[in-house]
Amino acid sequence: MMMRALAIRIRLTLWYFAMFATAACLLSAASWWMLRRSVDATEHHDLQERAEDVRSLLLHEKNSQSVDDLRQQFTAVYSVKDDGKWLQVMGQDGDWIYRSKRMLAENPEMLKPENLPSAGIISEFHQGTREVRVLTYPIEVQNRKYSVQTGIARNKANVLLNSFALDLLLLTPVMIVLSSLGGHWMSRKALRPVALLAEEARRINDRNLDRRLPVPQAQDEISDLSRTLNQMLERIDRAFASVRAFTGNASHELRTPITILRTEIEIAMMRPREGEEYRATLSRLHEETVRMGQLVEALLSIARTDAGAENVTMQAFDVGEMFCRVNQDWSRIMPLAGLDFRIEADDDLTALGDAASISRLLSILLDNASKYTPAGGTVVLRCVNEETRLRFSVEDSGIGIAEADLSRIFERFYRGDHRSVRESRGSGLGLALARWIAERHGTELQVKSECGEGSEFSFSLLNVASNFRDSALYSHSGSRRRQIGGFAIAECGERPVR
Repeated sequence: MMMRALAIRIRLTLWYFAMFATAACLLSAASWWMLRRSVDATEHHDLQERAEDVRSLLLHEKNSQSVDDLRQQFTAVYSVKDDGKWLQVMGQDGDWIYRSKRMLAENPEMLKPENLPSAGIISEFHQGTREVRVLTYPIEVQNRKYSVQTGIARNKANVLLNSFALDLLLLTPVMIVLSSLGGHWMSRKALRPVALLAEEARRINDRNLDRRLPVPQAQDEISDLSRTLNQMLERIDRAFASVRAFTGNASHELRTPITILRTEIEIAMMRPREGEEYRATLSRLHEETVRMGQLVEALLSIARTDAGAENVTMQAFDVGEMFCRVNQDWSRIMPLAGLDFRIEADDDLTALGDAASISRLLSILLDNASKYTPAGGTVVLRCVNEETRLRFSVEDSGIGIAEADLSRIFERFYRGDHRSVRESRGSGLGLALARWIAERHGTELQVKSECGEGSEFSFSLLNVASNFRDSALYSHSGSRRRQIGGFAIAECGERPVR
């Protein structure tokens, strides 16, 4: 069973506690070490001063004095001085010049002057209840060398160190407790801005998404978090606004044909009519149902794209076969609108993409071209080989698009303020869906247009090299090709000719 992760406030408290407790322990240990080092240095300095006192005494004595005279002189001086409690002096010949009673009782080892280092030797011994630190130090006076051994009791220093250590042992737990309390307070203080942001964020719902979180003046992590959350809220606000607009526009677009259907049916049912009148009414009803079906299909497609359920399968497809199907659909529709429809493309082109999606994209562009091109105009579907890519385009000689509308024509339900030669009743979803198809193919749907000069929509796909180059007949999919307006279009359903 996995353990539940601790709250950030508790983790911060533990981190602060660990940090302050470690700092308190280290500070206590460092303080005790520095005090001991200072005491040791002081004791060593005192011992050196006592050895230097012996040097000063010898300097005042004559060089011709015998060892017995020096002994008498040292006895007269140090027998009544506390400094002589732990003191002994040896000449370079090994003769004892002075030995205090305590040194005689302990009889520590004494080296000759030539065997001692210049800094001397530190040693320790216990005498009764006393701990004695001893310095054996070489000195040279009037070309004669002496070994001086002087000591000092460490009882007072030990009492001081032990007392200080006990104080630290008592003070350190107190500091640890205070550090835990301070850590808890600091964690609350540090997380207070986050708590305020959370409290403010809880007040935001789907009815006030325009509300934003406060951004602190300090340029720190909290201000970065506030700005990031505000940017997220802005994106969510736009998404909600888009959904609301989509729902409202979809409801409006569906309400219009439903109202027309109901009105036509109610009028037809008001009194008996002739068969021709019923046929005219049914024709109008059929037109509205077709339009409503197209609108519902577009709405479902947009919903699937938003949900990520609309997928494209990238594979090589023959451009000629696809243009064959497009030609079959639109070669009958365009003449009814009084338009000249042509297809211009090179032979044997193979593109990489989803053939069904690309065919739908081209149908959307051709549908727009037929709506906004007056009778007598021209609509041209092209595919141009650009070496590594194939560029598809739909060009018309229609009314064009105003410059102010170019940046918005791909928005959902946007149709602009202009009117075509034949009143258009489109849903305004086609170009939005066309752009999505182009983006899923890794390309961009581009538009060039001027008012009164027509429009051109284009995009490009990856060019796949063909394994055959027969310009007249081929058996790639069991089709035969024929020339239509300079473009070889497959006669779908025919067997290949050998």
